[in-house]
Amino acid sequence: MDLNSASTIVLRVLTQATSQDTAVLKPAEEQLKQWETQPGFYSVLLNIFTNHTLDVNVRWLAVLYFKNGIDRYWRRVAPHALSEEEKTTLRAGLITNFNEPVNQIATQISVLIAKVARVDCPRQWPELIPTLLESVKVQDDLRQHRALLTFYHVTKTLASKRLAADRKLFYDLASGIYSFACSLWNHHTDTFLQQVCTGDEAAATNSLERTLLSLKVLRKLTVHGFVEPHWSVEVMGFLHAVFERLKQFLECSRSIRAENVCRDRLEKTIILFTKVLLDFLDQHPFSFTPLIQRSLEFAVSYVFTEAGEGIVFERFIVQCMNLIKMIVKNYAYKPSKNIEDSSPETLEAHKIKTAFFTYPTLMEICRRLVTHYFLLTKEELIMWEEDPEGFTVEETGGDSWKYSLRPCTEVLFIDIFHEYNQTLTPVLLEMVHSLPGSTNMEDTSAILIKDAVYNAVGLAAYELFDSVDFDQWFKNQLLAELQVSHNRYKPIRRRVIWLIGQWISVKFKSDLRPMLYEAIRNLLQDQDLVVSINNLVSICNPYYFFLNGCLPVDDFEFRTDQFLPYLESMFTLLFQLLQEVTQCDTKMHVLHVLSCVIERVNMQIRPYVGCLVQYLPLLWKQSEEHNMLRCAILTTLIHLVQGLGADSKNLYPFLLPVIQLSTDVSQPPHVYLLEDGLELWLVTLENSPCLTPELLRVFQNMSALLELSSENLKNCFKIINAYIFLSSSEFLQMYAADLCRSFCELLKDITTEGQVQVLKVVENVLKVNPVLGPQMFQPLLPSIFRGIIDGERYPVVMSTYLGIMGRVLLQNASFFSLLLSQMARELGQELDQILGNVIEMWVDRMDNITQPERRKLSALALLSLLPSLNSVIQDKFCGIINISVEGLHDVMTEDPETGTYKDCMLISHFEEPKVTEDEEPPTEQDKRKKMLALKDPVHTVSLQQFIYEKLKAQQELLGEQGFQALMETVDTEIVAQLQEFLQGF
Repeated sequence: MDLNSASTIVLRVLTQATSQDTAVLKPAEEQLKQWETQPGFYSVLLNIFTNHTLDVNVRWLAVLYFKNGIDRYWRRVAPHALSEEEKTTLRAGLITNFNEPVNQIATQISVLIAKVARVDCPRQWPELIPTLLESVKVQDDLRQHRALLTFYHVTKTLASKRLAADRKLFYDLASGIYSFACSLWNHHTDTFLQQVCTGDEAAATNSLERTLLSLKVLRKLTVHGFVEPHWSVEVMGFLHAVFERLKQFLECSRSIRAENVCRDRLEKTIILFTKVLLDFLDQHPFSFTPLIQRSLEFAVSYVFTEAGEGIVFERFIVQCMNLIKMIVKNYAYKPSKNIEDSSPETLEAHKIKTAFFTYPTLMEICRRLVTHYFLLTKEELIMWEEDPEGFTVEETGGDSWKYSLRPCTEVLFIDIFHEYNQTLTPVLLEMVHSLPGSTNMEDTSAILIKDAVYNAVGLAAYELFDSVDFDQWFKNQLLAELQVSHNRYKPIRRRVIWLIGQWISVKFKSDLRPMLYEAIRNLLQDQDLVVSINNLVSICNPYYFFLNGCLPVDDFEFRTDQFLPYLESMFTLLFQLLQEVTQCDTKMHVLHVLSCVIERVNMQIRPYVGCLVQYLPLLWKQSEEHNMLRCAILTTLIHLVQGLGADSKNLYPFLLPVIQLSTDVSQPPHVYLLEDGLELWLVTLENSPCLTPELLRVFQNMSALLELSSENLKNCFKIINAYIFLSSSEFLQMYAADLCRSFCELLKDITTEGQVQVLKVVENVLKVNPVLGPQMFQPLLPSIFRGIIDGERYPVVMSTYLGIMGRVLLQNASFFSLLLSQMARELGQELDQILGNVIEMWVDRMDNITQPERRKLSALALLSLLPSLNSVIQDKFCGIINISVEGLHDVMTEDPETGTYKDCMLISHFEEPKVTEDEEPPTEQDKRKKMLALKDPVHTVSLQQFIYEKLKAQQELLGEQGFQALMETVDTEIVAQLQEFLQGF
């Protein structure tokens, strides 16, 4: 591409590509895409975006195309890679002038220079760093800033490389430029502080920007540029200087107004100082040891004493608390139980920590956290009144919550209390005991203090297990506090039920639960929405809530009989709350609680779900733009279907379209809904009493799902199996061909586990429909046959192969003969030779089969070849008998009274199992499987009887002498065991 002639053309096309008219835009984009691989194209782009007289939008687009081209075509091995000559020209052009006037374009140019540096620096671009170092020294403000901006992006990019050779290069670079970077930072920092003192705000703002950039460079060099940074005097000097600079900047913030532009930059710089310390501690904990004392003194002074009053701001407090937390929790600073096993570095760090965290220091931190940071603020109380749902969402983990001060203070409290619980337990208990028994409703301060102390007791529940008699506290005080109805006491009502939720999995007697249920019911009737919702949120926390089936505490048992008297009223109140609240997050919380209730009481929910069933379609429609709420609805439907069982068929007009949408990969919402949608689809099938045309039609979504080959594939196979058990004939007639094609494609590129899942589907088809099944999945059977002959190396796959072939041989002998003939033709071998190889491999790999059902099936299948005059079968007679005796050992149990043996796998009739309170009732699919077992030879044919009949038939066919000759091929010990099993026949 000739530069002179091409520049005009490319400029015109770029101008068209900025058009809002798609008729102009699309052809321009296509043309630019074609030029991407043309030699000289990027040189033209460079000329365009460095020409400051051109339109900003055109220059912006040019720099973006250039940056994308680096990703695709800069590396030598890339298809259509740029020539070395052009790359040399481009590298030189990129660092000729650092004078871009537009900030956004300047940032993009810096980023693309860094991208080139990642590939070429320093070997192909040794002049980059020296050029940048010279350029940041110039007096011209614009050039200096742009060079410093580029210096930062290059350093950041090189620091991110992780290969050993690249790390070595960065270590060399860091040691070479660290001193310069420190002096640069000090220069800009001093300049900024002087300009603040003189009141030159404009100049101070510019200097602060340079201070920020040079500090960003130093952060990357300090954290990633040294293997053992504590040996570097300059690095440790810089880190010690960070504390002094932080103090200067914090004091400086007093004189800069909050609305000043410089104020925002100043706070960012202060936060960056703390990030330097946090990153260094994270990457180099032992090198940080000399800084532990000073870090703790600094952070505790500003956060927990009067020193920080009037100058600290929320994000700075969060960073300081994170610094304390990281030092307290750091595993590198914790000695082993056996002190001799600890390194000297660990012992030194632990010694410094221990010396700092004295009783007075810990007591002050604990008291300050509880009585200052845990207090509900005036702004929070106003939000509670004006936007109760919004307040609840913030309190329980809204998007901004995880970045706010409150969760940070709570986490720090938990970590410090865990680390120093023996010291702090008496402190916290003293705070509890100092609370007044009855609270003056006019004393808001006392109410907020009690709320904060209760919060602390809840957070430290596990540590206080042996120190607090929670059952007595609940009966004697907490229960009464829940009944105080005064409006000003609502923070305590809310906090107490949360507190109980924290302790429920730690220490709470079963006998007290009905009293708690009564209290919960009353709180759900509370006129204050926050109390009602927090009641739900706290008690439904997956770590604490007793209604949650996934409770990870082994010694806690939910008793349905205790909860049933409250079920109707609770469910009604929950449903009313679901209708009342408006925010998605709140509705999700309420739906989660409803799901928990339905899950725990199961079928006993049936009389009360009518209102919810009528409301969910409306909620689904209203939540069209809120996929996470729809996920909550799907979860509720899952538990609802499980609770309704076969009656869930009445939900199909709403349920099936929901499943259809959630599992349709052509619909955008599937990204959020697919996993829960598949789960709902599965439980719907498992609980369906019969196959409806609509339910059958939903399976049209499956083909595309199988093509995804995602982590949801396992559930897809479960769904296919559920259809097979539900109505194999109708289902297979419509979808067998498509399924077979999908399976053939899947088996070309799938894990061993996935391969087994596919084979299990085929096995189930043969089990349910032994006549038509082999014909429908005939294309898959030859590869299975070959796998057996070739001795498939994965035992679990071989086991499934033999299970499938056992079904065909035992239940469809004529098809097995056809398959045998087909394989003989394909392999060019005699039919008997093929049969002999199969039997031999079957006998040899029998140990691969671990499931008793499949082992018995193999014995029945091989025995079905008898009686026979075929010389190959007679030649393998010994192996068949060995397998049969192994099968007898697997399935025969001795009756201790009669001394006779019986087949333990035999099922003669179907009985509805008696379900205890703690057990889930059987699904419709469970019943179908039981009925299927009544037709399965594995469960209807006595192996003992079958062996006797087959041997007797063989004896009649060969005569006594011939049969005896055949039996002599079997080991005498095996014969003796066989005779013992066949006693009485």
